[in-house]
Amino acid sequence: MTRRRFATVTGSALAASRDLQAADPTAIDATLKDGIAKRGIPAVAAMVADSRKPVYSGAFGVRDSSGVPVTVDSIFGIASMTKAITTVAALQLVEKDDIGLDEPVGKVLRELAKIQVVQGFDAAGEPILRQAKTPITLRHLLTHTSGLCYSNWDGTAFKYASKEGRPDALMFDPGERWQYGTGIDWAGRLVERLSGMTLEDYFQVNILRRLDMVDTSFIVPESKFPRVVSGWTRQPDGTLKQVERKPPSVPKSFNGGGGLYSTVADYTKFMQMILGNGRGINTQGILDPKTAAWMKTNQIGASTAGKMKSYVPATSADVDIQPGHTEKWTLGFLLNTDPYAGGRAAGSLAWAGLFNTFYWIDPARDVCGVIMMQFLPFVDPAAVGLLGDFEKAVYREHA
Repeated sequence: MTRRRFATVTGSALAASRDLQAADPTAIDATLKDGIAKRGIPAVAAMVADSRKPVYSGAFGVRDSSGVPVTVDSIFGIASMTKAITTVAALQLVEKDDIGLDEPVGKVLRELAKIQVVQGFDAAGEPILRQAKTPITLRHLLTHTSGLCYSNWDGTAFKYASKEGRPDALMFDPGERWQYGTGIDWAGRLVERLSGMTLEDYFQVNILRRLDMVDTSFIVPESKFPRVVSGWTRQPDGTLKQVERKPPSVPKSFNGGGGLYSTVADYTKFMQMILGNGRGINTQGILDPKTAAWMKTNQIGASTAGKMKSYVPATSADVDIQPGHTEKWTLGFLLNTDPYAGGRAAGSLAWAGLFNTFYWIDPARDVCGVIMMQFLPFVDPAAVGLLGDFEKAVYREHA
């Protein structure tokens, strides 16, 4: 079953116009429907939009082993797609002069004021720690250059966490390089302490309700549980096994690095706000255009982003978003420096969620796309293959 909408618009070719041309959605439907059947993916929902309106939506597959069909308003766990929303929240506080981008965050987050760097390990495998040469700033947190790394994708953090239980130290000095990690988790705590609100409440009041993102929250009420898509995990024999289906519990705390639930329609509204330079559809500005511009430009200098070796294969495969090419990081997004063959233009913004939810925002062509699946490991070849086919189908239909 699929529920879709495709708007007819006028204009010249997409590369020369801000309008997406009218096109038959059948090819995109077929890409998704045939793709999940061929790859054994239980469910997919997707949407495409320009800065003014959605132009395509589709959903195929089943919510769980019961066979209930997914729809475009099905709810998915979006994991690290939360990070871009947290980044917007933090930048709103920068606009209010509550904190500066290059101001040490240790004055608010005391836990980070004296955090140490893992210099190495002794003969017994014990970590050797030293003081950081540079204090952590908000810019470091938002650009994954703080030294706070996820143990899933950093060898030193994996070894340290295996010994200490959790990576509560820096793996390198702040600003030294890019490495995906918990910086935006901490940025979420910063938002809570500066605003005096929980992250859930801050998001709802300052971002989500203003964008009419009615199905995005850390909390899934009982009434919405039937719309939640179940998770699956890849087994050693290659099959996918459904995770036990039960209502998500209300979190005791809210994590800026992940944890939101959302729909393709809701997240599209967020992406349209980015395309609109901080202004959502039919709403007052979420960010000042100058601030929104920071989210579209490289913020890590010569460093490279997006390349990550996995140390927990059951959770994630190795990550290389565009093999052979260099990506950067803005305040909030991965930035591709070269165009994708048959897809997004250079200068597009993107990221993803652990359960294989992906999105891209292409300012040059005024188009954004989101595709949501719900299984592990992250960047499983089946998920990446369907993402690539979907993106190519979108641009082929709108060329």
